[in-house]
Amino acid sequence: MPITVDIDVMLAKRKMSVGELAERVGITPANLAVLKNGRAKAVRFSTLAALCEVLQCQPGDLLRWEGETGPDT
Repeated sequence: MPITVDIDVMLAKRKMSVGELAERVGITPANLAVLKNGRAKAVRFSTLAALCEVLQCQPGDLLRWEGETGPDT
């Protein structure tokens, strides 16, 4: 997939666990894991906004476009 999800990078920078982030954002740890591992087909803007608020970052810190020649191709 040409979109790479960097939630794990921000979690490490903020020294936060997946469980804590899920609780603070208001989603299940399982749904956060699907998003974090790049298996999600979509993300709601409200969820993205909540992630950015909790992690104190911009959407571009969590998502980046790799294009078709990225590491997954």
